[in-house]
Amino acid sequence: MMSMLDAVDSFIWSQYLLIPLLLGTGVYLTLRFLFIQVRQFPHAVAIAMGRYDNPNDEGEIKHFQALSAALSATIGTGNIAGVATAIAAGGPGAVFWMWMTAVFGMCLKFVECTLAVKYRVVHEDGTVSGGPMHYLEKGLGQKWLGALFALFAILASFGIGNMTQINSLAHASERVRFLNTIMTPSQIHMAAGIVAATLTALVILGGIKRIGQVASVLVPFMSIVYIGGALF
Repeated sequence: MMSMLDAVDSFIWSQYLLIPLLLGTGVYLTLRFLFIQVRQFPHAVAIAMGRYDNPNDEGEIKHFQALSAALSATIGTGNIAGVATAIAAGGPGAVFWMWMTAVFGMCLKFVECTLAVKYRVVHEDGTVSGGPMHYLEKGLGQKWLGALFALFAILASFGIGNMTQINSLAHASERVRFLNTIMTPSQIHMAAGIVAATLTALVILGGIKRIGQVASVLVPFMSIVYIGGALF
């Protein structure tokens, strides 16, 4: 079983599949839309800053809150531990390829978000549902593919969605001297998990509105700390 999973993992993350799909698609879309991530960057900033906010528009949160909610999933363990691991394993060349992926990945993300908005579902109570599972079903007419994506997203949420982050938090908590004097390492790990689960529940149980409100406060601070730490 493990050998089969290893074979699938090696194929998915190989240079023959990952690079053509991720970087290749990003390059194609960038050329197709004439470098929209560069041409329309000022317009994107204006949207995020609220210039085009309209309380009568469909949707549950403001543009800046939506941006903050999206960035909250990208600024964190992956940018810190993931980048450090990539550089340690691949050398300085890894930085170049991360730059290339970021530049062309912006257009890929633009297309993903556009499709999510185009095929989103606005319910009678005003709440909104959207994402790849919806545009795979409505855009491509492949309901089974949307259901499969949703299933894999649920499974991934237990791994890269939270285990990596909580594991990093738990190990970082071990270095707090005060905690070391009153708790064992296993107790620190348990406490870190309970605290993180409680705080996360308080946010996500409030729906996208509360997620947007909290993210719009935390993400700017997270961004400043992250960029400052990277520079200094």
